[in-house]
Amino acid sequence: MIIVDVETSGTNPHKHGIISIGAVDFLNPKNQFYAECKLADTKEIEPAALAVNGFTKEQLKDPAKKSIREILREFILWLSPIQERTICGENPSFDRDFLRVAAEKEGLDLQLGYRTIDLHTLCYAHHLQRKIIPPIKNNRTNINTDVVLVYVGLPEEPKPHHALTGAKMEAEAFSRLILGKKLLDEFSHFEIPEYLQTIKN
Repeated sequence: MIIVDVETSGTNPHKHGIISIGAVDFLNPKNQFYAECKLADTKEIEPAALAVNGFTKEQLKDPAKKSIREILREFILWLSPIQERTICGENPSFDRDFLRVAAEKEGLDLQLGYRTIDLHTLCYAHHLQRKIIPPIKNNRTNINTDVVLVYVGLPEEPKPHHALTGAKMEAEAFSRLILGKKLLDEFSHFEIPEYLQTIKN
């Protein structure tokens, strides 16, 4: 499993572009990846996206930054020794699609599968296992990243959103939900709720 979080200039992988990639190797969580790149001139920018990730237009166009091709090649090198590369995250299909579209445009092969594992499903299922109703809003699930993090005993994610911080917090949440165990030292002072400690290993 690799927990991946990308920051982008919008929500459409064909119109918008990747501006940073954060990733954690779940089985070797000290093995982490982070890189930022210059946004291609052909890519559009949604102001709402920048409000989430905190980047400015000037930062996106910084000529000193690497190109998307360069950071994708670095990401491929980081991935190469990892045997199990299933993409995981809060909304992993979003990250997968941006990576796939960017890699195809650059003629690169990330060798990542289509299937993903998401925190929302795991957290929703855990609520049902405990026989409690998951948070609902407007007649549908209201479990987002912050809801998951608080559920596993972590604070809400710092704002603005940062790709590596997101990937690390999501990795910690996966460990607590699946294994009932802490994962990263930086979150060790946050105790695991009792309802997660009953998981049998």
